[in-house]
Amino acid sequence: MKSDIQIAQKNEKEAILPITEIADKLDIPRQNLELYGNYKAKLNFKDAPSNSSKSLGKLVLVTAMNPTPAGEGKTTVMIGLADALQQLQQKTVVAMREPSLGPVMGIKGGAAGGGYAQVVPMEDINLHFTGDMHALTSAINTLAALIDNHLQHGNQLHLDPRRITWKRALDVNDRALRNVVIGLGGSNSGIVREDHFQITVASEMMAVLCLAKNRADLKQRISQILIGYTYDQKPVFVKDLKAQGALTLLLKDAIKPNLVQTLEHTPVIMHGGPFANIAHGCNSIIATNLALHLGDYALTEAGFGADLGAEKFLDIVTPQLDKKPDVAVIVATIRSLKYNGGVKLAAVQDPNADALKTGFANLQRHLLNMKKYGLPVLVAINRFENDTDDEVQLLQQLCQDLGVQALPVTVHQDGGKGALNLAQALIDLQESTKYQRLYADDDTITNKITKIAQEIYGAQKVVFSSRALRQQAELIKRGWDKLPICIAKTQYSFSDDAKILGAPNNFDLHVQEIVPNLGAGFLVVLT
Repeated sequence: MKSDIQIAQKNEKEAILPITEIADKLDIPRQNLELYGNYKAKLNFKDAPSNSSKSLGKLVLVTAMNPTPAGEGKTTVMIGLADALQQLQQKTVVAMREPSLGPVMGIKGGAAGGGYAQVVPMEDINLHFTGDMHALTSAINTLAALIDNHLQHGNQLHLDPRRITWKRALDVNDRALRNVVIGLGGSNSGIVREDHFQITVASEMMAVLCLAKNRADLKQRISQILIGYTYDQKPVFVKDLKAQGALTLLLKDAIKPNLVQTLEHTPVIMHGGPFANIAHGCNSIIATNLALHLGDYALTEAGFGADLGAEKFLDIVTPQLDKKPDVAVIVATIRSLKYNGGVKLAAVQDPNADALKTGFANLQRHLLNMKKYGLPVLVAINRFENDTDDEVQLLQQLCQDLGVQALPVTVHQDGGKGALNLAQALIDLQESTKYQRLYADDDTITNKITKIAQEIYGAQKVVFSSRALRQQAELIKRGWDKLPICIAKTQYSFSDDAKILGAPNNFDLHVQEIVPNLGAGFLVVLT
């Protein structure tokens, strides 16, 4: 089989449609389209388009079991499923995240799908695309520069250089910059202090962009970003620097979602790209709401396993959407089941029914977790060439015993036709959603974290570090304790230890730190 890049380039030369034709499929007026060449465009709706004659589409959340380090093809399955729905004459729109250059240039690779289930133009999307990541990086570092400039020119806000919380960013992997000392070189080079870099997609600015409903909301959220504390421990915000207008201006185009297409010309609205292991892992509110208004089916994904991305989508993002999800599709692979059943990564291609049965405990917990939120669930078995018929049938039976339909898909090699059975099952699904959030904002911080740890992860208890306990007391004192929770932990395990696979129960979740992201509107819990 040809490589992803060969498939994408061949299709782009032979069959990729002008982006204006993709916009026509969604009845998007030309005045709402800003072209970036022939095959990419920005959508400039001020708000989601209102069409009283059309009800909102069905919202499909695509998530997964805990992955192997090789990944399980969740994005690829979502794209193939969308193409299959389109083949079945359903007006379908995908809302998905933009890639980060760090993984693209590293081991993980791109984030535009794979094989014959890809979004194109793939090279553009995986590299500079329409410049959203660069704009975010500029906004993040402009704020950092303004902070240091304020320190240099009198420090009227009395910012304590030791308690500045805002970090600089790059969208590449550069661990040498994680911890640095800046301001060296004399009095004209700024105040000497310790500083830090993070990857752009992990910055609060990315979360702010993805959770903003429009440009006015973006500006308001930016103004609420906490940048540090004064010498007498009072919080300092972007609004105190009066910088929210300038930073919003830098993001004036990045706030507009991007329109592209799959290899089979299904419309894709691609916008935002937070990681799910260290951020909230979902594309923008704007993109998802647009997909709901423009299509009969809106497909969106949440990063990594359902314990991370799906939990955050359901507890942080869903309350802010125009519609609750109608169904969750959990992507599973035979190899990930065997990996979670104790098989080494190098041997997951070998048949092993016992390991598959043992590893099914991981998928089972994800299935039961989604039902706790009141969502109907389907399982997409992303089938690889080494998977045997007996293994696939065994997995289907294990799911059937839980009352869940599991269907094999072969979208990587077959495109949309490789998911027609899954698409038809989705259309035929009669069960209605009874969405309920896991916790209320009024719950205590401890209770919110404990509910996620015990109900979703299966933890025995939560152990807070002395630092996290001090921070929790401070958050309560400042009235910041009513925000939802965004837990940062490994994607490979339900626990906070990447080596503990399967579905562990008798473990403690260790909370090291709790960081308020007041612009995004959640508390980041570092485990």
